[in-house]
Amino acid sequence: MDLTVRRAGRLLTMAGEPLADAAVVVRGGRVVWTGPDRDLPPDAPEQTLDAEGACVVPGFVDAHTHLMFAGVRREEFVARLAGTSYDGGGIRTTVAATAAASDAELLDLAQARVDSALGHGTTTMEVKSGYGLTVESELRLLRLVGELGRRTPVRLEATYLGAHVVPAGRDRDGYVDEVVATLPQAAAAGARWADVFCDEGVFTVDEARRILTAAGSHGLGLRLHAEEIARTGAAGLAAELGCASADHLEHVSAQDARAMAAAGVVAVLLPTVTLSLRSQAWGHAAVLREAGVELALATDCNPGTSWCESMPYAIQLACLAMGLSVAEAFRAATVGAAHSLRRDDVGHLGVGAHGDLVVLAAEHEADVVAHLGGRAVTSTVVSGVLAR
Repeated sequence: MDLTVRRAGRLLTMAGEPLADAAVVVRGGRVVWTGPDRDLPPDAPEQTLDAEGACVVPGFVDAHTHLMFAGVRREEFVARLAGTSYDGGGIRTTVAATAAASDAELLDLAQARVDSALGHGTTTMEVKSGYGLTVESELRLLRLVGELGRRTPVRLEATYLGAHVVPAGRDRDGYVDEVVATLPQAAAAGARWADVFCDEGVFTVDEARRILTAAGSHGLGLRLHAEEIARTGAAGLAAELGCASADHLEHVSAQDARAMAAAGVVAVLLPTVTLSLRSQAWGHAAVLREAGVELALATDCNPGTSWCESMPYAIQLACLAMGLSVAEAFRAATVGAAHSLRRDDVGHLGVGAHGDLVVLAAEHEADVVAHLGGRAVTSTVVSGVLAR
């Protein structure tokens, strides 16, 4: 876990200005020094990674994923290409496929997705449950996220999303009661966060308020799927409750965006979802930015609306479709996403941070955005260990 990264033609630490011809020293898995390569400390570790003049950036932080699932939603996707709108109903298809899969099958599938993400430079990921929708199956998914975390060098943050949709045939009020009652068990099963899909046709603002208020009382951090499908006031609820993040936000109002900024709620943008749904809802990024909301990026990796493990692809879409600058997009994919997880030890390469970094297949980060379909990453380091 001791490593010297040398000959970085350009180094983005996200803790200061970019550095040219730079180096990074990692000891015990943590960054202890960054600076010009010519000033490398004489006691720097002998284990060396030569960046060969490429751009080096912090490991990407993917702050919104649904990795633990089985099955595909091919028919739904094809129907959407033919003009069918998305209403969240396809989630139940994945719930059935996930229930039919064994623990070993689910772990192997999720492991492949994490390995893919690691190859794309992701070193920290949030992973939600939500494809169980019963007490036993939701706790099973959280347990499997914990097991996955022991198999991979990628840091995983588990989120309880029992409030994904109301299961078919269930009484709505009774199901909300069940989600609330499961919160202590979810925390004991390893969840750090609780989330609710608060949107038209899913869970109401009042239901989400009840669930998240209870979650906070059990020590869980608060996240919220907000206003992906319609304007509901969910973004305002995120501000009211002081959620760490509100995610999606395609229909956020300027007023609620200002409330989010004042409350310190990070907006997690999910451009791959907008692309997959073909909604052309790109303008919310500007609304949030103009309100002063801190921005994060994520893949929302899931089988129905964003089958993607690549943070560089999310960065490309954030720039080319949402209008973020290259600097804004890389910040959102690193330190902004880390802030949405309330972490100050990842997403940057300041002294004391985890030694997570990515050697890009380019001399400048802008080239990654410009080179569509190209390989974006040559090496991924986690805690000072070359992982990919």
